[in-house]
Amino acid sequence: MMDAIEKIFLFVGIIAVLVFISFLLSWPTMMLWNDCLVPAVSGLKEVEWTQAWGIQILAGILFGKTGISKDSKK
Repeated sequence: MMDAIEKIFLFVGIIAVLVFISFLLSWPTMMLWNDCLVPAVSGLKEVEWTQAWGIQILAGILFGKTGISKDSKK
């Protein structure tokens, strides 16, 4: 069996990988914001990577999958 320290390292490793992937997936948000919205709308400022990460999380909360799927309407 895995001892407690190995389980902790595994848990921390999984969390680190998930955070890295989430930052990697926020890169397109940052690029679209800075390259498309800033030149098109006056008064907008460029966002940094952590701000794009927050925008990505907020969009996931606001526009995430909600409601009843077709399969559960039986």
